[in-house]
Amino acid sequence: MTHDSASAAPALAGPVAPARIKATKEQRQTLLATGMGNALEWYDWGIYSAFAIYFATEVFNPKDPLAALLGAMAVFAVGFVARPVGGLLFGWMADHVGRRASMISTVGLASFGSLMIALVPTYSAAGAWAAVVLLTARLLQGLAHGGEMPSAQTYIAETAPAARRGLWSSLIYFSGTSGIVIGLLFGYFLNLMLSKQDMQAWGWRIPFIIGAVLGLYTLITRSRMKETETFTAAKATIRPPLWPEIRKNWRSALRVIGLGVGATVCYYVWSVSAVQQAVLIHKMDQGTALLASVLSNVVLIVSLPFWGMFSDRFGRRANLMIGTGAPIILFPLLVNTVGQSFWSLFLPATLILVLMGSTLAISPAVFAEMFPTRIRTVGVAVPYAVAVAIFGGTAPYLQSWANAAYGPSAFIAYVVVLLTISTLVAWKLPETKGKDLTK
Repeated sequence: MTHDSASAAPALAGPVAPARIKATKEQRQTLLATGMGNALEWYDWGIYSAFAIYFATEVFNPKDPLAALLGAMAVFAVGFVARPVGGLLFGWMADHVGRRASMISTVGLASFGSLMIALVPTYSAAGAWAAVVLLTARLLQGLAHGGEMPSAQTYIAETAPAARRGLWSSLIYFSGTSGIVIGLLFGYFLNLMLSKQDMQAWGWRIPFIIGAVLGLYTLITRSRMKETETFTAAKATIRPPLWPEIRKNWRSALRVIGLGVGATVCYYVWSVSAVQQAVLIHKMDQGTALLASVLSNVVLIVSLPFWGMFSDRFGRRANLMIGTGAPIILFPLLVNTVGQSFWSLFLPATLILVLMGSTLAISPAVFAEMFPTRIRTVGVAVPYAVAVAIFGGTAPYLQSWANAAYGPSAFIAYVVVLLTISTLVAWKLPETKGKDLTK
């Protein structure tokens, strides 16, 4: 029996309702600490994208606003370059030192990156050095975020009861999307309370300061967590060399990338960069766009536990096929419905995000079920970070550039191709529901 695929999953005779298992107080504390750190990661990326329209001309040359915004989006994309390195570094730490140690380290580094952005000097004060400071902060956050999600999702998958692993795994995107919503809400209320001049001058720094403080609190909370029993038991056995194990599981690594490319880009378009595109291209009011995006993400959050339970009953493949298959048809139609009104963004974003929730909710469970315990974190971290860096991190910049150079059709075709790849990978994926993660 090999470990490079999920074929080791036990045979299941039709959909069976999982037993009701109530989380203990310790498990609830674990879910909270894990979710807070994951929410902070997504909060960081969300507020950067949402507030770039304000700080771009503060950090970059204000004489060309479009070039300044493209510069800010380029730094956004460069931050993703560090994610595979962070995935390898913190994934190795999670698989050799412990899931807990990795999760403490990633949240501490991410918090420091937020503080750097909050204190970044302006272009008028430091010239090009302002962009250097911003870039350094994003690279540090990229390192941290490259290891955060794989470590957190591995921790959750190993802690969860097997019959409820899909439901528990929905916490990753539940907390992550909550982080984005909190960041967008900051933008919405600051937009109401402050003038555009104040937002550009200093208001955009507030969310990054809060992110740094929340990161410190999460670090303290995670220091009280216990290591997973699955990792503790595996650590007591003889551990084979890392690279031969990674090579042995190369098919699973490719599946992680294949599943991630379409979902990552589509999610970033509708959940992260939708506000910026609605304002710049369709001339939607900034506050209206923020509110529509916030509420569509709230609906997504509500749907995630239900999709997790759906997968625990009917299997993982059904969820994956829905989450990337339906947007293939809907994405071109919904992009063209966005205009200047609240509903023109809220309705299409809500529809496509809820459908994508079927994939997002269970991705942590699916990825964990692909790999053996000894390389479960690094095995997911590196290919996932590569997929996010190449496709997710470049999505906002590529969308802005393609729309300006070729019109929206080119970017739409690009997303549809990626979604098709993810759907085909999901179709060929072995069923893994209920797999024993101790092996």
